Amino acid sequence: MVKHWRVDREEKYEIVEKWFLKDLEMIDGKEADTDNPYFDMHFHKVYNMEAYSCASKYTFARTLSKLNAMYLKKDFKIVNFDDTYLNDDSIWSSSNRDFLVVMRVCFYASNLLCLSLCRFS
Repeated sequence: MVKHWRVDREEKYEIVEKWFLKDLEMIDGKEADTDNPYFDMHFHKVYNMEAYSCASKYTFARTLSKLNAMYLKKDFKIVNFDDTYLNDDSIWSSSNRDFLVVMRVCFYASNLLCLSLCRFS
């Protein structure tokens, strides 16, 4: 776990705590059907975590799953995550990334359109 803070324009990071993947028993996403950045990591103790965003929470879970598959091949559970966004065989994480690029462009374009139509007081 890394502590992050800013001093003037400089960003500082400090390693606060370390865990080993081999000790991880389960990742609990808490609520699979909501946009929620909170999750629990179960080691010998349960750690409540907050990701930067829901997307970064899923990226973190996918990364741990891939690292486990490559190196440990240990059985640990990933629960309360939407399988559509976790698995490599889904359309969102296909090897043909063209669809993803088009989806992202459309997403950013719609965000820009919404922002341009919003009134700020």
